[in-house]
Amino acid sequence: MGEGGFGKGGGFGDKGKGKGKGKGKGKKGKGKGKGEEKEWVPVTKLGRLVKDGKVNSIEEIYLHSLPIKEFQIIDQFFQPGTLKDEVMKIHPVQKMTSAGQTNRFVCYVLVGDQNGHIGLGAKCAKEVATAIRG
Repeated sequence: MGEGGFGKGGGFGDKGKGKGKGKGKGKKGKGKGKGEEKEWVPVTKLGRLVKDGKVNSIEEIYLHSLPIKEFQIIDQFFQPGTLKDEVMKIHPVQKMTSAGQTNRFVCYVLVGDQNGHIGLGAKCAKEVATAIRG
């Protein structure tokens, strides 16, 4: 079809970007985690208080109704393996776009230590597995 066809570059679909390789996504295959644990650097004020030891229990956080935005805060108070999670609901949602419908999934997960501490997590993602993990 030549330059003006439907193939790679040069056609109507390229929107004036040229025929080069483009910017790309950087180095391919960087690998996931080389086993090195980085030290937690708190982002929120609550995170800094927990890391400094000024907040001693999760009850103090509950008492003041503070939102927990970092998972490392929970890791400070509970030993690994004590928390149990259960998927409560997976809810499909659709958004109408000019190209059609986009499907996403909202997942609600309950997390607790079966000793009176409970939390609810909600995540929206394109895939069910990603929504549950999130």
